[in-house]
Parts: sequence; C-alpha cells; structure tokens
Amino acid sequence: MDMRDRVNAALKDAMRSKEADRLSTLRLINAAIKDKDIAARGSGDEDAGVSNDDILAIMGRMVKQRQESARAYEEGGRLELAEKELSEIKIIEEFLPKQLNADEAANAIDAAITEVGATSIRDMGKVMGVLKSKYTGRMDFGKAGPMVKDRLG
Repeated sequence: MDMRDRVNAALKDAMRSKEADRLSTLRLINAAIKDKDIAARGSGDEDAGVSNDDILAIMGRMVKQRQESARAYEEGGRLELAEKELSEIKIIEEFLPKQLNADEAANAIDAAITEVGATSIRDMGKVMGVLKSKYTGRMDFGKAGPMVKDRLG
C-alpha cells in the first residue's frame, strides 16, 4: 500500500471513529499532498504524481515545522498550543519510517562516503545526494550535513 492510500485509509478510519484531532491532522497531510500534486501539474509534468519519497519529505517538513512551533509556544507560555503541536507530530510520525539512531546514521554516512569515493569537502553534495536517495524520511539531514562535513573536513 503506498503512502497516499495509507493516509486516506487512516482518514476514513478517523472519520468513522469521530476522532476530531486525528482527522484534522490527517486532512492537513492530505492537503499538503494535494498541493504538491497541483504544483507538479503546474510545471507541465502531467504524468508526475507525488511519489512516496515526496510524501515522506512533506511529512518530514510537517514534523519539523510542528517541533519549531511547539518550542516557540513553550517559550511563550502557551502550553495548550504546544501540546496540540506535539500531538500532531505523533500522528504524522505514524506514517514515517523509523528514524535512524546516531550510530546507524554514522554508519550510513560512512557507507555513502565510501560509495562515492569522497575525499574532500567538495564531495559533500555527492554524499548528501546518496543519503537523500536512500534515507529520505529516516534521517534528519540538518544533523547529517555537519556529520558529513566533520568526516570530510
């Protein structure tokens, strides 16, 4: 079952069980996917729908946005809003593959460096490209970038 079907099935289940918060979050995910579909059509690429990797990237961005919002709400003393953001993160993360831990990420980076034969910081783009093709949705590339830089620098 592809990601779009999983989201739609969860959306229907949430409607049947009248889970308002879950339904709201799933609708946000669906809207983001549809926005990406529309953008792909606007670029003249009629056949190009949104792939599972694209959907994983969308959800990864949604999680990151909610983490930043929750942090800002906590700093501002708006704990009820922070709780809402954190509950949305949990729902979105149900669809994301398990994140790599620090050791797994380090091993993946080492393997990517070996695979492309990277020797200097100039090869960082190639290494990141390999990582993004293999670990989209499973690795935080904001943290991976400095790790790659340390190994190549």
